[in-house]
Amino acid sequence: MPKRCTLGVDIGTSSSKGVLVAADGAILATASVAHEVQRPQAGMVEMDGRIWWHEFAELSRRLLAEASALGVEVELAGVGVSGMGPCVLLADDDDEPVRPAILYGVDTRAAAQIEWMSQQLGIDEITRVGGSTLTSQAGGPKIRWVADEEPEAFARARRLFMPASWLARKLTGAYVLDHQSASQVSPLYDIEAEAWHEPWWGRFAGGIEAPRLVWAGDIVGAVTDEASAVCGIPAGTPVIAGTIDAWSEAVSVGAHGSGDLMLMYGTTMFLIATGDETLRTPSMWTTVGAFEGTRNLAGGLATSGALTAWLKGLTAADYPTLLAEAAESGVGARGLVMLPYFAGERTPILDPDARGVVAGLTLSHTRGDLYRAALEATALGVRHNVETMRAAGADIRRIVAVGGGTQGVLWLQIVSDVTGLEQEVPQTTIGASYGAAFLAATATADVAPPSIADWNPVASTIRPRPEVAADYDVLFERYLRLYAATAGLVHELAQVQREAGESAHDHDSADDHDNDRQEDAR
Repeated sequence: MPKRCTLGVDIGTSSSKGVLVAADGAILATASVAHEVQRPQAGMVEMDGRIWWHEFAELSRRLLAEASALGVEVELAGVGVSGMGPCVLLADDDDEPVRPAILYGVDTRAAAQIEWMSQQLGIDEITRVGGSTLTSQAGGPKIRWVADEEPEAFARARRLFMPASWLARKLTGAYVLDHQSASQVSPLYDIEAEAWHEPWWGRFAGGIEAPRLVWAGDIVGAVTDEASAVCGIPAGTPVIAGTIDAWSEAVSVGAHGSGDLMLMYGTTMFLIATGDETLRTPSMWTTVGAFEGTRNLAGGLATSGALTAWLKGLTAADYPTLLAEAAESGVGARGLVMLPYFAGERTPILDPDARGVVAGLTLSHTRGDLYRAALEATALGVRHNVETMRAAGADIRRIVAVGGGTQGVLWLQIVSDVTGLEQEVPQTTIGASYGAAFLAATATADVAPPSIADWNPVASTIRPRPEVAADYDVLFERYLRLYAATAGLVHELAQVQREAGESAHDHDSADDHDNDRQEDAR
């Protein structure tokens, strides 16, 4: 007898992941494919958007094949999608990208456009309309950057996509964007009206058709014959709009109710606090929630898993070894304080020119001390965000931890110790793809929709240790002072890095042209 299932795929920063889930939430198959982003210059992070569809097709075929190999006859009820964001992928009339997609807040190229748009529109008016000030997370300035810096590409642009909406387009032909994602195309979305702000869309995105707005769990169409031939999903299968990965991840663990805070442990760290009212603060992101009637105060660290992966590569040690050595190092990493701003920082300091700092190093420090300091640095960044959210009025009553980083108990314990907060860890932490599959199951349910509490119950709770609270209070105060004391110097160094990067990029480009000429000569 066929087993009713939904399929979810998430396009992430370092990989794309897929999951095939039964109607009761049981995972039948998983698959992933790694990829890399491009960093053409310092502060620029982008990706060829065409890869997103290729990877979706590969994952969907692998998932269905794995189920078949297990003897499972699949009745595919629906498809869910999600992806990193907010991204800016501009495409032409034929849905061909006019340039690589510009990624979310880790891409800081649009600083000049942020300043210019803020001056033109006024910060107070931008905040009133869009909910947030303009930062590297905002999509609007990145659209403007293309117009200013690559006018030929912008002149060909006719549509705006993010990973989830790109997949929905490829699967169904629908040109849509979910409200949550749209609310991060600041300042082009009116957060109270839940609609595009037409005067500013026309002014800053003129020539680009505004996508139709829908909610994350809305069915936007069915898989076409053409798409079916590529990805192996039966034609006619319903597809939901999907949303940005962090919000889909919150759905996967039921952390989208009023009073909930989700911590996503991934390549970056993301925090989403959910409530019923629109809270505005200059140092966080105010957005629409994944579901109608909800609002979020969100924040993010620019590095998290990216920082631990960097240290792993630098030391040539494996994660179990580093974690064991970090545990032995103990609270405070034997007198080290690290700022985790190795890719600039998003909230709450909103400083793309921030840089990583390690203070207190001696010849006696080990790689375990450094790894411990990195784990503590991300935890201190989480605390900084949580305290900023609460100061803005966020009522945080329940914390849920998700993402790949939840597999390591030490990291979770450090975050709870530093913040003083309990964290619920769900049974399934596979993340956004699971949330996308759940949204698809909800949208296509024949009778009562499924419950995420049934799909994904809490497996454990991490509680803070009161005996280390005072030590981490002191460390947090030092963390704040370290940034204040070093900001001027690291900003100078960031400028040096930009100039060096531009010089290297020019040199690489010249080498590329030389190679082209050599090929022509042959």
